Amino acid sequence: MPTQNIRNLLSQQNNMKWRSKWFQVDQKLINSFAEVTLDNQFIHTDPNKAKETKFGTTIAHGFLTMSLLSAMYYDAVPENDALKMGINIGFDKLRFLAPVRCNDNIRGVFQLAKITEKDSNTVTLTWDTRIEIKGSSKPALLASWIERQYF
Repeated sequence: MPTQNIRNLLSQQNNMKWRSKWFQVDQKLINSFAEVTLDNQFIHTDPNKAKETKFGTTIAHGFLTMSLLSAMYYDAVPENDALKMGINIGFDKLRFLAPVRCNDNIRGVFQLAKITEKDSNTVTLTWDTRIEIKGSSKPALLASWIERQYF
């Protein structure tokens, strides 16, 4: 039963918080995201103009920061060999708390908050999720992230 496998994993890990490696958010990544999303606001793409703002440099799009959650999740959370497929369901709550400045390093922190069994081969997981900025006490993002896993 998948729910039991996940509960076993959590009990073995004492319901720990899983942390990803640090990911650098550089100007090339910011510009690529701006191009794909058609969000070319100067605060993201023009270092000279952004230098004159309170941030002193360009900042990552909030949605870029959010989109890196998947890569951080795959890096941090142990893979379940029985998993056939996982999909994002969405967020119950998502807040951007601090800007991610160009060249900041960020990482994801994940703690499983809730497991709901949909059927014998499907579970819904709710994760308490945080993106930390290296050197900052304030996180870039807090979210309640929901995913569905199929076994």
